[in-house]
Amino acid sequence: MSRLSEKLCQRRPLVVLLGQTAVGKSRIAVQVAKRFETEILTADSRQVYRGMDIGTDKPTADERQGVAHRLIDMADPDEAFNAGWYRRAALAEIDRLYEARQLPFVVGGTGLYIRTLVRGLCPAPEADPRLRAELLHMSKERGRDRLYAELAAVDPAAAARLHPNDEAKVVRALEVHRLSGQPMSALHHRHGFQEDQFSVLLIGLQRPKEELYSRIEERIDWQLAHGMVQETRSLLDQGYGRELGAMKGLGYRHLAAFLSGECDEPEMIRLFKRDTRRFAKRQMTWFRKEPDVRWVAIEKGEPCEHTVRKIVSLIEQFLRSLESGAMQPAALGAGPA
Repeated sequence: MSRLSEKLCQRRPLVVLLGQTAVGKSRIAVQVAKRFETEILTADSRQVYRGMDIGTDKPTADERQGVAHRLIDMADPDEAFNAGWYRRAALAEIDRLYEARQLPFVVGGTGLYIRTLVRGLCPAPEADPRLRAELLHMSKERGRDRLYAELAAVDPAAAARLHPNDEAKVVRALEVHRLSGQPMSALHHRHGFQEDQFSVLLIGLQRPKEELYSRIEERIDWQLAHGMVQETRSLLDQGYGRELGAMKGLGYRHLAAFLSGECDEPEMIRLFKRDTRRFAKRQMTWFRKEPDVRWVAIEKGEPCEHTVRKIVSLIEQFLRSLESGAMQPAALGAGPA
């Protein structure tokens, strides 16, 4: 099955392939997209930035094998970008694919982007650059602990789920409270993230932890040997400072510290690998909270083609059930994480 029928388009199917960093999503996704003659809608909060290619592991032209990859290279590193902007851009791409009777196929590891697209966006106020600058200045002058203490006073529920050092999220929660007069946690609770505008199939990829960690370390070694140092230096030389959110991403912040002489190369590599492993662990914690994910385990040494066949089978079953109306997406069930 390639082009969707009119009946299927009316049911608005959406397939999402998610998983941790380095699990192997990109290579598998290209083969699946080719099977369904569709495109890949990327859900990656780092790949949206132009000029950040090696460090964000963007697929090269050869790796894409002629499959169009959308929702990447949408902003410069010094431009603000958030889940709301991602959702609007993704919805436009999805509508375009429905018009062409192609299956929307989202692939990525940014859980917030995926949740926002699938379940809707909490109606919180838009970012206020002046207020945000004020809060960041307060954090710099008085310390993050002071900022966190203010959040704990006005929104204890939000504070309880955030780490005091997670400056970006603490600032956002305070910003929402000051602009709306309401705790962000209350807005989230009322919204519930239960919008239902798509028939969704969520497929998750997972590998044994030891194998995943080995793949993470191998990828970092490859990135460092194939130009990530030069890419980071070029970004810094263009004036993209270390204070930018884009430059605080994995690898870039470690390399920026190395290039400024704050640590030597072995320590930079150790921290880069350690923090990426920790990030992968946080990703899985997030994904396990998502309902109805069909988990596909990639066994050690399993050829890519075997995993592709499993995923294609799940998607075909999903589309047949929608076409016939005999089964709702949720009835497909969720495999174990």
